[in-house]
Amino acid sequence: MKNAFGFQGVNVIKSELVQIVATRNPHLYHRDVENIVNAVLDEITDALAAGNRVELRGFGAFSVKNRPSRSGRNPRTGETVFVEEKWVPFFKTGKELRERLNPGMADDPSE
Repeated sequence: MKNAFGFQGVNVIKSELVQIVATRNPHLYHRDVENIVNAVLDEITDALAAGNRVELRGFGAFSVKNRPSRSGRNPRTGETVFVEEKWVPFFKTGKELRERLNPGMADDPSE
């Protein structure tokens, strides 16, 4: 079955995203679309690496969250291991995206 972009399968990789945007914008050169997609993703990555939040209204917000150090277990051996503190990317969907994913659902009163 094809997804909303007209591609087979569940996932869309970056090169497919570039192709989709280039197909929808025939007045742009493919290499320019590729440069634009790469520039947007690089800017989001750089902002997150600097500890900033990136909000795309209606789509969602990218941020980083701290995962403190903890004790974990090696799933193979069951041995207790130390897991270091780390920062992980986090994405929260925007209201418009949630509404498109869940058409007809009532608004969440907690928002």
